[in-house]
Parts: sequence; structure tokens; C-alpha cells
Amino acid sequence: MRPPRGVTPAQEHDSKDVSPQASGAHPPPAHKPQPRRLLHLLHIYLSILLLFVNYFLAQYDKFILSYFRPQVQASLGLTEAQYGLISGYATGIVYALLALPIALVADYTSARVWTLSVAATWWSLCVVFQGLANDFGQLFCARIGMGIGQAAVEALSISLISDLVAWRNVFLGTSVLYVGVYVGEAVSGQIANAFTETGTSWQVAMRAIGITGIVVAVLLRLVLREPTRREAIVVLGGRPGAWDAASSEIGAGVGPVPGSTARKRRSIRTAKADLLSTGAYIMRMHSFWLLLLSAAMRQLAGNTFGFYMPGYLSTLYQDTTNLLSRYGLIVGIVGSVTVLFGGLLTSLLWNRTKLTPVYLTAVGGMVSSVFVLIMVFSRDLAGDDESRGVQILYGAMAAAYATAELWLGCLFALIALLLPPDYKTFGLAIWTSVQVLVYSSGPEAMGLALRNEDPASPGYITATRNSLAVIITLGYWACGIGLLSAIPLLKRDLRMEFVEGRLSVRRRMAFGGFVVAVVCLVIILFTMSLVYAV
Repeated sequence: MRPPRGVTPAQEHDSKDVSPQASGAHPPPAHKPQPRRLLHLLHIYLSILLLFVNYFLAQYDKFILSYFRPQVQASLGLTEAQYGLISGYATGIVYALLALPIALVADYTSARVWTLSVAATWWSLCVVFQGLANDFGQLFCARIGMGIGQAAVEALSISLISDLVAWRNVFLGTSVLYVGVYVGEAVSGQIANAFTETGTSWQVAMRAIGITGIVVAVLLRLVLREPTRREAIVVLGGRPGAWDAASSEIGAGVGPVPGSTARKRRSIRTAKADLLSTGAYIMRMHSFWLLLLSAAMRQLAGNTFGFYMPGYLSTLYQDTTNLLSRYGLIVGIVGSVTVLFGGLLTSLLWNRTKLTPVYLTAVGGMVSSVFVLIMVFSRDLAGDDESRGVQILYGAMAAAYATAELWLGCLFALIALLLPPDYKTFGLAIWTSVQVLVYSSGPEAMGLALRNEDPASPGYITATRNSLAVIITLGYWACGIGLLSAIPLLKRDLRMEFVEGRLSVRRRMAFGGFVVAVVCLVIILFTMSLVYAV
């Protein structure tokens, strides 16, 4: 098969190479001794396993509070607005702001493993401090500290995996990482149920997970090695020198595409040049921003679901034993299998189509929204019969996760492979940071909507039900429509038909308007949350 335009036969051969260290610039040896190759593969599997455990711990900490929400609010005297603050923008804004410089430093120094290990140690200590909190102020500060540590965990992990394994296996490897999301929810449910039955405080869980995180951070540094960076699946126009001509308008000192061999030394000037070049690279992609906004809407729906659905269901089915335990099992089992299947399916279809992640995310989310509505209104559909409502709930929940959770690993891996090699972590940080700024508004809006409701009143259940139904459904459908609309643009990017020459006024205004809209959203919601939290 003829390689794509702009890709040499050697690069095409490299893209199919199963060697985890393969890249266009550093081809692997033709043959490796079998014992050495086996040890090499085992080291890669162990590295991905540690990245998974580290990411799982981060997800565990985020979701454990949602399972203990009544206990946390009662023990610390938190209002609904305060809970919305610590679960939304309290960590979200810090996460978004600091992910960019942390990722930039990691790429600039080529020390992604060191950066990830230090960050994991820091946020684990902050988790311990959450378990020691005695009031809202202490918990708030600990959550902010945790956000600083977790800022670039996702971007660093995806960036490392994308270089540890060959292209087709990146989708499955990244899906393994995102199993941590579902295992985190599942384990949170089991631990919450066990602690509730034994009367153990929620603070014990936070301390235990923080100590465990410190141990994992040490293992990360001891086991992982900085992998060789592979080439991206797109190169600007595939023509040598095209990037210099296209990016010359951005400003003085802007050099070739980030990651090229033209950069010989490290300095503040080259760091600035790489920063501007990476930004220009992303701005000249046709599909990046529409994919980003669509994924952010999907994350908004999922974040709202994760933070408020367990508490809502616990209130709705108060007489059902082991509800949260079974909830966690469904999330853990169905979610894990589904996200792995999405990565596997993308890998199998990679040579036929590069659009599998887009279709899985768009169509899966829109179909899942129907089952989410059934979950939310399960007791109403059962005629207020709790036992029958629970049966409807479990079935709808399994169907919702089986259709919605195909997307995380495969879509994020696709973005990683589209970005410039040496600064893919920074590009992924832009991808994740903007999403955080958007999707953190979900729990924040829920907290503000429920601030005047008594948690023990029927009105609270009704308000929560209606808010969940509206926010999750709109998020899924906005994501689906946006992704399907982005397909023609993504095809152009995959053909390496980037925007060349001077950026049009319309394109500049569109980017500027997007940034202004996100900034205004953050300022308005964060200001409102601070006012109502006082």
C-alpha cells in the first residue's frame, strides 16, 4: 500500500513496527535477542501498569468524596455551594492553569517521568491533609493543593504511553490507563459501603489513599524510563521548510516545527520559539478546537454524573441495601470492559479508517443519554415501587455505560498522535486544561441550583433529578453533534492539509472569541460560587 503523502517508506514501515521504542529518527535494530526483548516488553507492561495505578489513585480521590457526600457535609458543616466549590472549580481552575507550565517544563527538559513522580508525591500528600481537615477552609486548601499536583497527570501519562508502544497499540494502551476512571469509581463504592457498615470515618480513606499514592510515586521514578519520542501521524504539508514559511508571521524567533532536529540547544529563546510554534501548529489544525469543545461537553456531562448521581440515587432508594456497592460494580466492570473494547476496536480498524474514535464517542454518547434518562426517572417509571425501580436502574445503568464509555482511550490517543512529538505533552495539557475549565462548571452549576434546597426535602430530590436530566443529556448531544460536524475537518488534518500562510481575520477572531468565552465562563461561575459559599 502506498504511504500517505509526505511520509517516507521508512516512516510508513515504522508506523507498523511493533517495537515500543520505534520512531522515524531512531529505527530499532532488526533483531533483538529473545530474552532481552522479553524483558523489554515486561518493563513496558509494568510501566503502563504503574501509570494506570497512579491515574487510578487520582480518580479514586476525586470520586470518593461523592460517595461520602452526606458524611463530609455533616462532619464539616458544608453547604451545597461549598460542596460544589470543592468538587468543581476549587480544583478545576488550579488544574487548568498549572497543567500548561508543568507540561511545558516536562517537554522542555525531557523529564516527563521525573515531573510525574514529583507531582504524584505532592498531590498524595495533599490527599492526606484532606483526611486531616477539620473545616471547610482546610479542606478547600487541601483540594487546591491536590489540583496543583494532579494538574498534568493525565497529559503526562498519555504522552508517555504514546511513546512506549507502537501507533496501533497506543489506543489500547491509553484505554488501559483510563480503566482507572472506572475502577476508581467501583473501588470507591466498595470502600464507601464497607466504611459505612463498620462506622469508619471517610477521613481514614483519604489518609490511606494518600499514603498509597506516595509509595506509587516512588515506584514510578524507580521503574519508568524516559522513552524515545516517535513521529506524529501528521506533518505540516509533508514538505521540508513549509513550517518555517507558515509560522514566520507569528513572531521573531519562531523556528521549525517543535521536535525537529533544527533545535540544537536549550535556552529561553528556544523555549519561547517552541511554545509559539506549538501554539501555531494547533491553531493551523482544522479540527482541534471543535474536537476539544465537543469533548469538553462530554466531560461536563460525565463529571456531573460522577459527582452527583451516587448521592441522588442513595437518597432516591434509601431502603435498598448495598446500592452504592452494586452501583460501583456496574461502573467498574461495564466501564472497564467498554473502554478497553473501544481501544481494541480502534486498533483493529486503524488501517481502514482513522475516524473510529469520533464515531464511538459521538454515537455512543447520544444513545447513552436515553439510558441515563431512564436511570434518573427509574423510580417514576416503576410507579414509585422501589424494588422494581432498582431493577430498572441497574439495567439502564449497565446499558448507559456500555454505550457511552467506548471513547476515552481511543479519542485522547488520537489527539496525542496528531500533536508535534517533542511538545505533545504541552499540546495535551491544552486539550485537558480547556476541558477542565468547561466541564468543571457542571458540578458548580448543580451546587448553585441546589443551594436553597433542604437535602432532606422532596424538593431537593426533584431539583436534583431535573438538573441531572438536563445537564447530562445536553452534554451528550452537544458532544455528538460537534464531533460529527468535525469529521470533514479531521479528514483534512489527516491529509496534512493544514492552514498555511497568514491566518485570516475570521480565524483569529474565532480563536479570540473562544478564549474570551471560556474566560468569562470561569470568572462568572467562580465569582458566583465564592459569593454563595461565604
